[in-house]
Amino acid sequence: MVQHAHPAVIVVKKLIMKKILVLCTGNSCRSQIAEGYLRHFAKGNAEVYSAGVETHGVNPRAVAVMYEDNIDIFKHTSNNIDEYYNINFDFVITVCDNAKERCPFFPTKAQKFHYNFPDPAKATGTTDEIMSEFRRVRDMIKAYSEDFIKVNLLSI
Repeated sequence: MVQHAHPAVIVVKKLIMKKILVLCTGNSCRSQIAEGYLRHFAKGNAEVYSAGVETHGVNPRAVAVMYEDNIDIFKHTSNNIDEYYNINFDFVITVCDNAKERCPFFPTKAQKFHYNFPDPAKATGTTDEIMSEFRRVRDMIKAYSEDFIKVNLLSI
């Protein structure tokens, strides 16, 4: 017999679900990777968004390295921060110094976090060397995202 949650439980869960925004310069690599991992580790217990102070399109190499780790970000879009101005975020995470410096004022009580991850899109060398840098940064963001969820979401 399948048990379904009472509608009131669903409504309460929606009301207390935390909203997380990940910000980067162009919303093409680091913030996309972070959005994918934060969603994965939150297991449906948070609404996760990513945006940039500019939009550069989702980097195909970011999609590829996430796919290698069984996280599908193929349908992600590159969004501008202005699209989310009216959302009351609980957490805002900047993943590069440029976004932190250019981050607009949010009229919310969001807790702000910052970690300056290297930009894998700036990697040079052979295809293998570039992909190696994307994997290295992906793994850094994965560890950060898992810890972030454990500390800020699952411990509530």
